Formats: sequence, C-alpha cells, structure tokens
Amino acid sequence: MSSDLNDRVLAARREAEQLRDRLKQTREKLADTTLRDAASSVSTLPKVAMKVRRTLKGHLAKIYAMHWAADERHLVSASQDGKLIVWDAFSTNKTHAIPLRSSWVMTCAYAPSGNFVACGGLDNLCSIYNLKTKEGAAKVARELSAHTGYLSCCRFISDRQILTSSGDMSCMLWDIDAGVKIMEFNDHTGDVMSLSLSPNKSIFVSGACDATAKVWDIRSGRCVQSFRGHESDINAVQFFPNGDAFGTGSDDASCRLFDLRADRELNQYTHDNILCGITSVAFSSSGRLLFAGYDDFNCNVWDVLKGTRVATLSGHDNRVSCLGVSSDGMALATGSWDSLLKVWA
Repeated sequence: MSSDLNDRVLAARREAEQLRDRLKQTREKLADTTLRDAASSVSTLPKVAMKVRRTLKGHLAKIYAMHWAADERHLVSASQDGKLIVWDAFSTNKTHAIPLRSSWVMTCAYAPSGNFVACGGLDNLCSIYNLKTKEGAAKVARELSAHTGYLSCCRFISDRQILTSSGDMSCMLWDIDAGVKIMEFNDHTGDVMSLSLSPNKSIFVSGACDATAKVWDIRSGRCVQSFRGHESDINAVQFFPNGDAFGTGSDDASCRLFDLRADRELNQYTHDNILCGITSVAFSSSGRLLFAGYDDFNCNVWDVLKGTRVATLSGHDNRVSCLGVSSDGMALATGSWDSLLKVWA
C-alpha cells in the first residue's frame, strides 16, 4: 500500500516538474525583449549624490528593523537593547521609547494612521502598542499569538488589521481589536523572512528561505503567483510604487525585479565585487532607484531600468540591517548593527 502511494507521489512530482518546465518555455516564448534592451534609449542617470543629513543616536545595541510613518517625519526602530524608539527624523528627538518584554526583536511597523506601532521577534508574538494614550506613555494594546515560529516581519493594513510573516513558514492576517487570526497563508517551504503590502492593499508579496517570492490575494487567502530565480534565501521584498512589480534582496548577493503582469523576472542587480547578502530593499518614489542594504556595511543604489550601480552609501560601521524611503520620497533611512540610524538625502 505504502509503495503504491510513494509511486503516485513520485509520479505527481514528475508531472508537476514537467508542467513547470512547460510554463517556463511558454513564458520564454513571450519574452520578446529584456528590460535593459527596452530601456537602452533612456538617458543614463548621473551619479547619485546623497549625504547623511541626520544621525539618530539612542539605541544601545544592534538595530534590526525600522519603518517610516505615513507623515514623512516620524519613524520607528527596533533594537536588541529591548527598546522600540519612535523618532522625529527632522529634530532627531525621541518621541517615545518603549521597553519591550522580549529584547529579541526582529521587526517593527508604523500604522498608516500614526496611532500604533507593532513589533515582534523570537517571542513568536506580534505586539501592538498604542502611541495615542491619555497618559502619553505608549502601552501594549494587543499581543497577537498564533505563530509557532519567530516573527520576521509585520505590516499594518489599517488600525484594525495587520499582516505578519514567520519562521513557521506561514503568513497571517489579524483582527487587532479582537486579537485573533482571520486568515493564514501557507505555501512556502522555508522560513518566511519578509512581506510587502501592495499599494491597493488587496495583495501582498512574501519572500522566504525556500528562495521563492509569492504573491497572495488577501480576499481569497490564496497564493496567486510564485516567482523563482534566486539561488538562496530571500531576506527582503518590497513592492514597486505602482504595485505592478516588486524587488527582492537575497543571500545570493543579488537583488531582482519581478513583474506581476509579465509573470517573470525583469532584471538583476549584481556586481562582481559584491559577494555578501542583502538584508533590505526599498524603491525611490518614482521607482527609478532601488536602495539595498548589505552585510558589508554599505547601501548600494541601483538604476532599476539599466541594472547599473549609481551610488554606494558608506556611513555605517557594521551590517546595514534595515532601510526605508519616506512616503514623500525625500529621505532614505538606514539602520545598522552599529546601533545608529542615518537619514540620507
């Protein structure tokens, strides 16, 4: 009985591989040009000259995550010193310093309304903090518990809903008020490391240690597209500003651009002298630039169309663990294991 079942499983696997190959061949037939060829007539970008305009000092240990608020002025950062700090990036003042129950934090997020921040990590929880309390001090509004592995990333959809990704190979959608899981997204075969919400908020993309990026429909709970190509863990994913594509960063030392409509990889961002992994990626507001944080302490800036490197931002003394572009597109913030955040423009 078991041998018969094994044979059927093997046959199904073989059939799936054949179907995958046929899909790949059909895709290749439709690929009449490459992004680089199509963009050959576009004028090349001048070298990007960005300087450190602010340095945010206050964390006492490695910074693991940061996220801009929608107001273009504030950002939240999470460090393994056990603090979540909300900063005013203009004045460099700290507006909140929230002590965490677990210092092993790996992600943080700012709600679009500016009322809440969230964080999570090796405690397997997503902790939501209310910044607008009557007393003034931020306090725990909810602790969301259902993941059986570490929390790798979280992003608010609204004050009432949040998405999380985890080392348990799943993503979840939560009702914050009720403190319960609404939906679970299962299809990855490795730890999910990152997620990014589409501008229309009805789909999101996740990147995982199975080297695939998957696009999910929040309305149906289904995986609607899978993208292969990376040769190692995907650590970071970020939607393109118009929502039709997304960028990824991987331990294989490459960033890539995948297009939802073409259902394929459009470009790769690599250099012969870059051998280390990428921790984080973000697009400029026009989408022409891709910023990527690296294990070698640098942030590289890539021309999305031509695939060339247009700047290297060197300012940190340790791994660049996180980065983000403010919603008005006027500033880039980088966070590092050197315990500093730097705001570039």
